[in-house]
Amino acid sequence: MTTPLREILTGIGTLFRGFGLILRRPRLFLLGAIPPLITSVLFLAALIALIARIDELVVWMTPFTATWNETWAGVLQAAIGVAVVGSTVLVMVIGFTTITLALGFPLYDKIAEDVEDELGGAPPPLDEPLAASVVRALRQSVALILISVAVAIPLFLAGFIPFVGQTVVPVASALFGGWMLCAELVGTAFDRRGLRRLRDRFAGMRTRRLRVLGFAVPAFLLLSIPFVAVVVFPAATAGGTILARSLTPRTPPAPEGPAHPSLPGGQV
Repeated sequence: MTTPLREILTGIGTLFRGFGLILRRPRLFLLGAIPPLITSVLFLAALIALIARIDELVVWMTPFTATWNETWAGVLQAAIGVAVVGSTVLVMVIGFTTITLALGFPLYDKIAEDVEDELGGAPPPLDEPLAASVVRALRQSVALILISVAVAIPLFLAGFIPFVGQTVVPVASALFGGWMLCAELVGTAFDRRGLRRLRDRFAGMRTRRLRVLGFAVPAFLLLSIPFVAVVVFPAATAGGTILARSLTPRTPPAPEGPAHPSLPGGQV
């Protein structure tokens, strides 16, 4: 019997399985760690620059506090500073994933392919011109970043609500960030099955929401730690492929004609 707790633990276990699979391929693991190392350096530099100028930024954002009591002005400015950094990290993790996958495109495809080959039962890769594949992937990644920015704004504003900003907002940010991260990490396996639209990924993810979050939230939190992502990213890529296999319909072996897979609910 499937229970919510079992689904969450299965999702967490999927991330650990990703670690196990990738660590058995040390050369591929080391190659897969190079793109996140590059993006970690770039994003850490950007984050340090933001934190170094956060006081100036907050003062610029709150000119109306110039006549306030110093204590209350300080409390508001501190809250705004925390909210700005938190919202930035949320968007940066999604952007980090997008850029890292773009930099290491052939490597992460190879990781996904190796996982599929080891577990068996996957359809053959679909033929698609490289240029068309890259353009589609970039378009989808930009869409995911724009969605993340759109959600980060209300989360930023909610950060000023007493109690809610300190409890609900961090949890909501981790859940949303993990969900969007997962949409990136399952992409290769979904594409291989002819499910090439973002709506296909989200439809598949909705069939196992708790399993997806059990996998994606820990991955999101780990990827938000500078340089830990270097180790986590290849494993999360392998785990995303494992997860995707449970979110997509089983494919019959070696069909003679082109397959037209569909998700539960009739989505193609």
